Amino acid sequence: MGEQLILTHENTDFDGLASQLAAWKLYPQAKPVLPRRPNRNLRDFLTLYWDELPFVRYEDLARRADVDRIILVDTQTLVTPRGMSDETQVQIIDHHPLARDLPPNWTYSGEPVGATTTLLLERIVESGIRVTPVEATLLALGIYEDTGSLTYPTTTVRDLRSIAWLAERGANLSVVSDFLHHPLTDQQLELYEALLDSAEIHNIAGHTVVVTTASAEGYVEEISALAHKIRDLYDPAGLFLLVDLGEHLQLVARSTTDAVDVGHIADHFGGGGHTRAAAALIREMDLETARQALLDMLERHIHPLVTVGQIMSHGVHTLSPETTVEKAAELMLRYGFEGFPVVGESGEIVGILTRREIDRARRLRLETMPVSHYMTKGEIWIGPEDSVERLQQIMTQHGIGQVPVVQGGEILGVVTRTDLIKLWASPPHQLPRRKEIAQKMSKALPGPLLELLQQASAMAQEMGYGLYVVGGFVRDLLLGERNLDLDLVVEGDAIRLARRLARRVGARTRSHGRFGTAKIVLEGREAEFGIPSLDFATARLEFYAHSAALPEVEQSSIKADLHRRDFTINTLAIRLDSDHYGKLLDFYGGEQDLQDRVVRVLHSLSFIEDPTRIMRAVRFEQRLGFHIEPRTAELIENALPMLSRVTGERVRHEMLLILAEDEPEHALNRLDELGVLEQIHPRLASDEGTARLFARLREEVATGRWDVQAAENGLPAPALYLALLT
Repeated sequence: MGEQLILTHENTDFDGLASQLAAWKLYPQAKPVLPRRPNRNLRDFLTLYWDELPFVRYEDLARRADVDRIILVDTQTLVTPRGMSDETQVQIIDHHPLARDLPPNWTYSGEPVGATTTLLLERIVESGIRVTPVEATLLALGIYEDTGSLTYPTTTVRDLRSIAWLAERGANLSVVSDFLHHPLTDQQLELYEALLDSAEIHNIAGHTVVVTTASAEGYVEEISALAHKIRDLYDPAGLFLLVDLGEHLQLVARSTTDAVDVGHIADHFGGGGHTRAAAALIREMDLETARQALLDMLERHIHPLVTVGQIMSHGVHTLSPETTVEKAAELMLRYGFEGFPVVGESGEIVGILTRREIDRARRLRLETMPVSHYMTKGEIWIGPEDSVERLQQIMTQHGIGQVPVVQGGEILGVVTRTDLIKLWASPPHQLPRRKEIAQKMSKALPGPLLELLQQASAMAQEMGYGLYVVGGFVRDLLLGERNLDLDLVVEGDAIRLARRLARRVGARTRSHGRFGTAKIVLEGREAEFGIPSLDFATARLEFYAHSAALPEVEQSSIKADLHRRDFTINTLAIRLDSDHYGKLLDFYGGEQDLQDRVVRVLHSLSFIEDPTRIMRAVRFEQRLGFHIEPRTAELIENALPMLSRVTGERVRHEMLLILAEDEPEHALNRLDELGVLEQIHPRLASDEGTARLFARLREEVATGRWDVQAAENGLPAPALYLALLT
């Protein structure tokens, strides 16, 4: 079987690139191949979001593979790729009218809309295909660019609807604005030069802020376009243009960080906007008075800088220059990393190795060569106190997606593109949300238990550890459900922290050094704290040697720890160390899935690695009143045969957890519907008759007519249900 490719025109624009992405969503078996010469905007966008997107480069294609099919988007001119023959099927999808007769094996589909992206997105919507916020942002860029931000005469209602749909799915319009540029008129150019002459650079709370003023003779359209030009020149965190237009002053403000909330500042001048873009018309104030008032406002309202240290992941794996390509590839597969710092004998950074370089070396069968031959050389690193703006510059300059964080010659951790994306996607001003989460915890936890957590919080801060409560407690806290089953994860030595806290409160601990876990036993104080014990675990990775195997574990970061979990709704975490107390971590869209009431598996191989997760998916679905989303249901169906490889003990454990639910028949019926029960045993089944038996059992146990022992919650013991089931 030959390859299928998705191609567009050379020197492509965002519509071409976005159309390739949209076509890939519709035809995931095809490879979207980047043009050889994308423009600067596209290159910068891809550098920042490469890991979130499916594109491949021409040089990454197999050299001798035949091409069976080409999907050609946003153009009708094909640059013939290697492997194409007269038998290759070519499908054109374009919003321009067909300009010529097509050769045999070529087809065309198109309609007169503002952008090819719109045509493909309509098919995505119709098919119910999910898009991520990053994908939505790129698709929006394609439509905005080809429609002149929805102002060109070719713009249709269909384009507007597409943008609305993308906005609902997380398209970041400030990022869209960042990557679009407009040519200047003569009037704009004259004003632009005047603004450059008067530009002042201020450092406010660690941010570079540019304030510039000018006067114009008569009306100048699209002053906002000048803001983009000046911002590109200075690359500040905040930019403020004050222009005297005679009858009034116009303020145009742009920001690249939520810490400089230009919407809030413009509001004080009678204008408005949002965090990253705003404007105001200022009357009854001269230019100098307005300038001074603006500077005073900036000093009062710009928030302190977000530093690299606040978003980095602690701990980092490194390679030596002598490490072979084969070993590096093995480690990348094991850890799921996209790159490693390469360090010399003295621990100094000598380069960065990325997956792209490893893949190229392996294609050339150079597995035995040292990585020093292929890494990006140089001391590429950043400090924990550096700004995220500086981080973005380093990533763009070197074309890398992860940068080691170094302090005093020691590598503290790593910061990645994903960290940046999550920061940009987070709501403006985390402080109000942190207070909200902290208040929810105060209401949900008994006073002594909350005080114990606060002591652990302060202690973790003293020890330089990150401390988090994760999983079910966080999920149920956001759902408003009671849950005192606390799992604490430590970026650091969990056993050391637990023992130190236990000594302070006069409790004892049980620990397992191999797994980095500890339990503070609150013996005799259950009534005081509301729980018999408090669990601590060092943040760790898990590896599965084969399907259904028990996992191997290794110390890692909170992000990696959450990445090993089963479902998105269980990947939420709340940070507890003092300076960050109440901060919600949501790397994998868990909060949105809670709102949508869906159970979504975290990884496509999750059920293959651990088939008992199938039973857990159903248990959560029925307990929470959620539904298993379609892709997860498909993965469950594919993994059903793997259940036969699981030990009876593990299946029994999951079955007993289901039978401990208030009304387990709902989960059992769902397991039967999905074909799970017959995989466990051919004669195992559950139906409406089972449900009636279970209900009758609960009634008899509740009335005490049967001389049987109930569980602690007053419901039948799981063994009784099991007896009826078998």
